[in-house]
Amino acid sequence: MMLLGAALAAFAEPGLAAPRPADTTTDTDFRARLPQDEVIYFLLPDRFDNGDTTNDTGGIAGGRLDHGFDPTHEGFYHGGDLAGLIRRLDYIQGLGATAVWLAPVFKNKPVQGEPGREFSGAHGYWITDFTTVDPHFGDEATFAAFVEAAHARGMKVYMDIIANHTADVIRYRECPKNDCAYRSRADYPYTRRGGPDGAAINDGFDLTDFTRLTDPNYAYTPYVPAGEETVKVPAWLNDPIYYHNRGDTTFAGESSLDGDFAGLDDLFTEHPRVVQGMIDIYGDWIDRYGIDGFRIDTARHVNSAFWQAFVPAMLERARAKGIPNFHIFGEVYDHDPAMLARFTRVDRYPAVLDFAFQTTATDVANGVKGTDALAKLFMADAVYEGGENGAMQLPTFLGNHDMGRIGGFIAKAHPEASDDELLARATLAHALMMFSRGVPTIYYGDEQGFAGIGGYGAARADLFGGQVADYAAHKILGGRRAPFDTSAPLYVRIAEMAKLRRDLPALRRGRQTVRFAGDTPGLFAVSRKIDGEPGETLILFNSSTAPVTANVEVDAASATWSAARGACPAAASAPGTIRVTVPALDYMICTSESAR
Repeated sequence: MMLLGAALAAFAEPGLAAPRPADTTTDTDFRARLPQDEVIYFLLPDRFDNGDTTNDTGGIAGGRLDHGFDPTHEGFYHGGDLAGLIRRLDYIQGLGATAVWLAPVFKNKPVQGEPGREFSGAHGYWITDFTTVDPHFGDEATFAAFVEAAHARGMKVYMDIIANHTADVIRYRECPKNDCAYRSRADYPYTRRGGPDGAAINDGFDLTDFTRLTDPNYAYTPYVPAGEETVKVPAWLNDPIYYHNRGDTTFAGESSLDGDFAGLDDLFTEHPRVVQGMIDIYGDWIDRYGIDGFRIDTARHVNSAFWQAFVPAMLERARAKGIPNFHIFGEVYDHDPAMLARFTRVDRYPAVLDFAFQTTATDVANGVKGTDALAKLFMADAVYEGGENGAMQLPTFLGNHDMGRIGGFIAKAHPEASDDELLARATLAHALMMFSRGVPTIYYGDEQGFAGIGGYGAARADLFGGQVADYAAHKILGGRRAPFDTSAPLYVRIAEMAKLRRDLPALRRGRQTVRFAGDTPGLFAVSRKIDGEPGETLILFNSSTAPVTANVEVDAASATWSAARGACPAAASAPGTIRVTVPALDYMICTSESAR
């Protein structure tokens, strides 16, 4: 592992000071922080900052279809790397983020796709070598330096990992165009080759005794193309027997678990070798680098028994490393709290990304739904494992690299709105996220006002500038500025929110009670209170375009009040009620004296 001082000096550039460790007197025990104490900053290393141009092509010769580097095309590598991330830790910490979640950094297949539809693995989700860093991003020493630099500041590091699939390497002889449709277990049982009338294979295999699974040719005839026989690491991943080999998923029924995700090789996660192999792979990253958590991709496309083994193993590995609050949260792309909660109850996930919050908060901030939509959402917290306390660990977010950005959702919903209104709605959306229960998760670039309309490529603009023509034409809430401008309006406003959240513990750990909601845009109020401590913190949001005045219920003991933000009254109107006026598209935070 590189020494921190040497690492930071190595990634400095003329005119930009090397990141320095923060004053660790305030964050010496960052491991003791609970998941809900964090503000997460999610980024794609390739699109964040290019700190080392010598690794732009990953050391691979040839053209863009060989190495994947083309900074003018949204689907290829643009040059961002771990060196760039290290030198911008000041920027991230200045925003108020306390944890960095970075998209996968494992070695990827540089380019895949049929002729004319090629894309690169710049996003990181097409892994070939699960044991090392992709050379486009740096090397293992650089990753170690990044983790060390983050920890020196009291910041946590969350890795994005995948157990559902690998890169698309395995092909099927029946489909030369790599477009095999899904073949079900009923139509193509494991014990017959090519269907019920085919030759008998895998005698007695019933998905329990995997010693009987020796022939992968039940649905298709899988093979590994010449030259790629050993491309995957660890070596066991090169054997087709450890994959489902049933063709592309339709995202419905059993294909959601056993199908190839857009051609990506779907791991046979029921197989004990795969279960132990993934435990070994990701446990080793904990052992080597002391990272602080995992975001797990495509969680809903893996069988429950796998997670029931994997998740406890990772938590135990982390505890053995001295990491008591290792945060694991899965990607379950569904907006129904019941479906999200299932993964905390059945699959044993400590948390999942709160897609239900994402869609509801966006609709409320856009004025599409009344504020009672949020009240109904939070009523469903009871269905998560641990109930309301469990829901406090859910990472909340407003957009991401797949679905699109909150700025884009707002700009699309209000094409005739003024710049001030768009900025106010984006601010309100972030306030809903920062002060409601859960772990707020900022998507890189949102703090600069990025507002590209659309998902996937449109949501992955380069924070460091870049050369993609479409990105240069994207709308920027608050006006276009130089990269990493800490005076950008949303950067300043989010940093203010993060400070409030840091200074008022109830905003992080407080039990949440909905105090006011309506069936039209307007007032939404919640109080947050830490059990056993006096007082409460009242957060008031206004999603309408006019000021609102209302009486809001509070604890009867909350008689005197102070303003953390906004024009809060100094006293309750009567025991149990407070009268407030909240400006249009704005928020206020009031604390009863005993809450401070």
